[in-house]
Amino acid sequence: MIRSAALAATLALASFTAVPAALAQSGTVTVVTSFSKDVTDPIKAAFEKATPGVVLDVQNRNTNAGVKYLDETRSNPQADLFWASAPDAFEVLKSKNLLQKFTPTAEGIPDKIGAYPINDPDGYYFGFAASGYGIMWNTRYVDANELPSPKEWGDLATAPYYDHVAMASPSRSGTTHLTIETILQGEGWDKGWRTIKEMAGNFQTITDRSFGVPEAVNSGQVGYGIVIDFFAFSAQGSGFPVKFVYPTVTTVVPANIGIVADAPNAENAKTFINFLLSPAGQEVLLEPSIRRLPVNPAVYAKAPEGYPNPFTDPRFKAMTMFDVAKSGQRSAVVDTLFDQMISFQLDDLKAATKAIHEVDAKLAAKDNAQARALIEDARALIAAVPVTEEEASSEAVRAAFSGGKQKGARQAEIEQQWATFARDNYAKARAKVAEAAKLAN
Repeated sequence: MIRSAALAATLALASFTAVPAALAQSGTVTVVTSFSKDVTDPIKAAFEKATPGVVLDVQNRNTNAGVKYLDETRSNPQADLFWASAPDAFEVLKSKNLLQKFTPTAEGIPDKIGAYPINDPDGYYFGFAASGYGIMWNTRYVDANELPSPKEWGDLATAPYYDHVAMASPSRSGTTHLTIETILQGEGWDKGWRTIKEMAGNFQTITDRSFGVPEAVNSGQVGYGIVIDFFAFSAQGSGFPVKFVYPTVTTVVPANIGIVADAPNAENAKTFINFLLSPAGQEVLLEPSIRRLPVNPAVYAKAPEGYPNPFTDPRFKAMTMFDVAKSGQRSAVVDTLFDQMISFQLDDLKAATKAIHEVDAKLAAKDNAQARALIEDARALIAAVPVTEEEASSEAVRAAFSGGKQKGARQAEIEQQWATFARDNYAKARAKVAEAAKLAN
């Protein structure tokens, strides 16, 4: 049986090893986080109960905006902690010398979760929970519309899912960026983009924030959502009729926390990290509104029946080994490619996708080799990417996205080239499909 946040907080004094030091402290610790209040409020309540006199000030920003904020305020830091899911964001902060080293007091936390290191080996940031990426769906919506249950990313690219899928923009959501990167790393650059674009052709919407997707699925506004796992688990814990699946190509990585360089309240920041990694802090992650995967294996003894355990479940051992360095190196490029090929041209992509589904249905009833060849040509045009993987990671392309007036002009030029490439290909694809449709009649 899961303890409530209040009970976990009450017991925290007995199990939080840093409490004696914390009790002598007072003041505020300011955290910049991408997490919603559903996640932060129970942890804030438990922490403040366990450390009287210390207040957790939570400032919510999406991951990219949070990184930018810390960079902009580096000469006069206003925040003490950065708290988010995306490990590549922490690598960016680390490379910019925006984090400081620390050694937590927590015990019982292993080196890895799945195949991925839990903590930064240099001591600049620390995993407090694990996250995997997959598909959630509303069972009532699916049953009412007589739709199938997905197992793999590619399932969402098939005709029955058209206009029933939602995802957040990776340029606005660090967790969605990790999902896109996981597919690209797991399937390869060209095949991965093909899968992503074919799924996107079935999207009903692309949201600005990651938690907009589970809200839409929970409410029945959309049937399926591409999400980080705890969105689905917390929805289930709150009684929503949803299910979740990890596709074969996915990964599990730690969500992290790190102390900002020259943090104004560094001692309180250390106290919060020690609490978060203590048994009491880890138990709060099991709350129905949070339902994240703790990094302390012992805490799973208090988890509800059927709760995923990455330390014992063999599925997690087989997941894609996420390359955080590769992801961080090309982060802006991947996000921009997604926006220029998908977010800003979703209507054209959907129109081409719908036309393909319609001709496929006709060919299933009465095959035509010439029409089918035209459809394959159309699919290839849609799937095409304007840059190779090597070009995406090249210094010439990455430099254009690193800021500055001249670089900004170069970035705009590249973005226009990519948008034109995609728009022209979608138009050519629709022409191919129109020709195929005539042959299929």
